[in-house]
Amino acid sequence: MDDVTPFVAIVTLFIGLPWLVFHYITKWKTSATLTSGDEKLLDELHEAARKLDDRLCSIERIMTAENPNWRQQCMPGREERQRLLADGE
Repeated sequence: MDDVTPFVAIVTLFIGLPWLVFHYITKWKTSATLTSGDEKLLDELHEAARKLDDRLCSIERIMTAENPNWRQQCMPGREERQRLLADGE
């Protein structure tokens, strides 16, 4: 029994422990990637964001054509804040 203990300790230290570490490193690397479902969802969200941005630009063009000063009416005091930022205050 005394002859087996050092052998088991050496095998565990030099074979078992590195195998365990590399096993979980591999598991961590494979789970850190995006799945195909995640990629599809990101593509859909990107497309929706692009469409919303296009709609917002269209609305801003229409509003500017009807009333060039609509931004100042929506955000009173905007010029004052921009002036303060430009002056560095």
